[in-house]
Amino acid sequence: MARRIVISGASGLIGTALTAALRSDGVEVTSLVRRPPKDSTERQWAPGERDLDPDVFAGAEAVVALGGASVGRLPWTPRYRRELIDSRLKGTRTITTALRALRDDAPALVSASAVGYYGSAPGEILTEDSPAGQTFLAELCVRWEAEALRAGDHTRVALLRTAPVIHRKGVLKPLIQLTRFGVAGPIGPGTQIWPWMSLEDEVRAIRHVIDAKIAGPVNLTGPARASANDIGRALAHEMRRPFWLPVPTFALRLALSAAAADSLLVSDADVRPAVLEATGFRFAHPTVAEAVAAAV
Repeated sequence: MARRIVISGASGLIGTALTAALRSDGVEVTSLVRRPPKDSTERQWAPGERDLDPDVFAGAEAVVALGGASVGRLPWTPRYRRELIDSRLKGTRTITTALRALRDDAPALVSASAVGYYGSAPGEILTEDSPAGQTFLAELCVRWEAEALRAGDHTRVALLRTAPVIHRKGVLKPLIQLTRFGVAGPIGPGTQIWPWMSLEDEVRAIRHVIDAKIAGPVNLTGPARASANDIGRALAHEMRRPFWLPVPTFALRLALSAAAADSLLVSDADVRPAVLEATGFRFAHPTVAEAVAAAV
């Protein structure tokens, strides 16, 4: 029988690339969509509003849950923080409820999370065994992963602690605008370590998690540490633009909310892909400079 993967969030940056890669290799992909389906490859769902028919997952090899409101949409107002929470918890809960109904016939669940799980931990090396942090995003990731684990003992669950994706439509999107106008520079101190991952490696890593039947948390991040300045300078180099104008931390917190600034921009987290490396994964872009060059 042909392999089949079910994906929620298939229209996003990662979901679109993952769907294309799977289909190019002959894997059947079923996308969960909120609108009426366009064809037989789509199934409609309404997370948080009604249950999902478990038959959607019957016979699938894995369910890849990528849905959730974008953390890149700023500022994080109190209302949008609520949306960040609800979109993740309700969607994941809808999926796990359907998976539990299948019991021994349930496919694996490969559920999105984020390296924000670790919060800010300057000077530490963070692996999948490291504890959760205390930022807004860290607390959200803890709750998000707990929802995924509700799939039950009959389901293999992998938790994708994904780093910001180095791509024009990912973490580079706002940086490209600043760099293009010649006003790029250190964000906050600039020396804080930013986890990162190229889009190609993100897709390859998700497929590796499925194929290698990995369970538990998996850090989807590049193998070489990079500071915010390293990423900014690599981008400025590729675009042949200066890197000089600093943005102080207090300004970030005023403009974007303290929750967003502390969770995303000034957080310092040296996250390592220990599980990927231990299971034989090889990176197409092992340095942030290579990832930025490929993206730009």
